[in-house]
Amino acid sequence: MIDGNTVLLTGGAGSVGRSLVPRLLDQDPQTLRILDNSEPGLASLKSEISDDRCRFFAGNIRDSDRLSRAMSGVDVVIHTAAMKHVDICEYNPFEAVKTNTLGLQNVVDAAIDANVDRLVFTSSDKAVHPANTMGTTKLLSEKLVTAGNIYSGENDIDLTSVRFGNVINSSQSVTPIFTEQIREGGPVTLTDEQMTRFFLTYDDVFELVTGAAEKTAGGEVFVYKMPAIRIPDLADAMIETLAPQFGYDPSDIGIEVIGRRPGETFHEEIMTDRESLRAYENGSMYAILPEATETRTPDPPEGFEEADDIVLSSKNAEKLSKSEIVSLLETNGSMEANNE
Repeated sequence: MIDGNTVLLTGGAGSVGRSLVPRLLDQDPQTLRILDNSEPGLASLKSEISDDRCRFFAGNIRDSDRLSRAMSGVDVVIHTAAMKHVDICEYNPFEAVKTNTLGLQNVVDAAIDANVDRLVFTSSDKAVHPANTMGTTKLLSEKLVTAGNIYSGENDIDLTSVRFGNVINSSQSVTPIFTEQIREGGPVTLTDEQMTRFFLTYDDVFELVTGAAEKTAGGEVFVYKMPAIRIPDLADAMIETLAPQFGYDPSDIGIEVIGRRPGETFHEEIMTDRESLRAYENGSMYAILPEATETRTPDPPEGFEEADDIVLSSKNAEKLSKSEIVSLLETNGSMEANNE
């Protein structure tokens, strides 16, 4: 779906969008349009990426006219632009709705009007039984994306969502926070010792996004099969590995429990019980089909079989050991003293 096509990446200067840029370029698109509302972010990205296939578009997804112009002639849209920090969204819920929901509606409308072939929306596992504003806006956005396949009328466009957990080294992940706290000699702050989370890498995100773009028949929610980690184990593993690199004995780095932030949950879920009844899987991901309607009975994507024995929550999922956590983080450059 990427090779030879014109791709629009919204939120391209964000941590997830930024990670997708070189990986998308490796798939040889004709043109990669990168849209973001952060001028410094775009300028920084432009200075790092020297590729004449890239176009750097300043714009906000709240601006439907800007989206219409940016979307002209586009084949594939990957929509990552959003407010993603739980506590910021909780304190600014009206702004979160304007960006995450109304902005998403603008993206869907513009894609339909521009006769785009595929649209992939990057959602969050916080959309499952949402306990906060961010998760609620993501859930509604998933619903809008699925509905867009009918709303588009005779336009031949497939719209789909992908749902994933914490991305190692992203701006929403605890790993860069823990790294900086260890660098400063501690303490490492935990919101609660019960916390568990699903984690995945930037390579996993790319595989999920491009896999969804290729496999979708329209309206599914694709979910990556992610390992689960106890956050206290993550803190211990990072302290034991990074403290000596920063000149500290691991025993010198304390852990402080500071309490949950507004809207924060103990565990994360990848889908609801209701969704699991219409979930299919392949080796790396699940596809949750849209619910059947009077006019449509969705079929599973090619290569997916009915899912069996799905572990829905990070609470119940098998957790990585400390050595497995270290290996995962080392593979992704999170266990080096010079990592920023």
